[in-house]
Amino acid sequence: MSGALDGVRIIDLTTVLMGPFATQTLGDLGANVIKVEPPLGDGTRKIGPMRNPGMGAAFLHVNRNKRSLVLDLKRPAGHAALLRLIEGADVLIYNVRPQAMARLRLTWRTLSALNPRLIYVGVFGYAQSGPYAAKPAYDDLIQGAIGLPSMIATVGDGVPRYVPVAIIDRTVGLAAANAVTAALYRREKTGVGQAVDVPMFETMVPYVLGEHLGGRTFEPSLGPSGYPRMLARDRTPFATRDGYLCTLIYTDRHWRDFFAMLGDAARFTSDPRLRDLETRTRHIEALYAEVAEILKTRTTAEWLERFDAADLPAMTLNTLESLPADPHLTASGYFQLSEHPSEGPIWQMNPASTWSESPTAIRRGAPRLGEHSAEVLAEIGYSAAAIAELVACGATRLDQSATSV
Repeated sequence: MSGALDGVRIIDLTTVLMGPFATQTLGDLGANVIKVEPPLGDGTRKIGPMRNPGMGAAFLHVNRNKRSLVLDLKRPAGHAALLRLIEGADVLIYNVRPQAMARLRLTWRTLSALNPRLIYVGVFGYAQSGPYAAKPAYDDLIQGAIGLPSMIATVGDGVPRYVPVAIIDRTVGLAAANAVTAALYRREKTGVGQAVDVPMFETMVPYVLGEHLGGRTFEPSLGPSGYPRMLARDRTPFATRDGYLCTLIYTDRHWRDFFAMLGDAARFTSDPRLRDLETRTRHIEALYAEVAEILKTRTTAEWLERFDAADLPAMTLNTLESLPADPHLTASGYFQLSEHPSEGPIWQMNPASTWSESPTAIRRGAPRLGEHSAEVLAEIGYSAAAIAELVACGATRLDQSATSV
């Protein structure tokens, strides 16, 4: 069966992580994603261990279900080839600053005149209506701008630290993929494309202030910012006798059943701090500290057995080493050992969603640089001789193992 976006042609002008994650998500949904790369390729090709040059682990995990077309957009012939490609495209997505797109003569005004049905999606640092419009942005910078490192310092040892995953890039990448699908739906009703901006900063601010704007939601203010439960110092994986347990005792039922599990069923009604969610939130530091002491008395396995029997939320604490071997992920077939044409056997993470009629699928592994240059150029009308001319003038390049047209 075909994916939900089968037949949608996406021109992917993105690099590094945020944009490629968005376009990989769309590719998993069935879209025909053409990754347009400069002659030296996406810089992420060089990150991580690799069997062959330009095929680093980081690149492999955000560029499957794509074809690679090399075009030097600073050369007239390369720029002309891109415009020809855009004429028949549904979506163009980029993650450089709009100012760079203007220098490349690839603005919305120019491209919409060429293809009025085009959906033109920009994924970059900041909304273009504010003073940060032209600033460069990366995951770490946006983490700092929305206050994540300072929050980590507040609940930790006082040192601001970044979250050690690219949480901004992947989250904004998903927002961009969502924007593409919504814009495609609207175009089906109107027949007209549009430009969509997905700024990193503004997309991520609600991740912080959605919970933490607090009393400052109101005018005049009803109190300070900050959600106490999430800022509690003991809101951490709880130490057990031999490891750690992740649990969230949250609702009335959770707290009642937690103390019942401990043989103290009367505690829920006798302790005024447990009366309701609002009261527990005000006393959360003390309550979490008490839970921390209790959980030190048994092993992680013992607590998991008891929590599961009581239907209380609990999980073990995985590590980078243990997560790939997680028994649930193994049983659900989440990891797929695939045979990549050039890289041999590699582990891939399957798309998480399941579809009854238009399933997601890994149809192809991440492409070699220029692997599909000849193939894609032929699809838009270039003859073998014309492709050879593009190669000769440096406007494109072919993968060494690519077959001739």
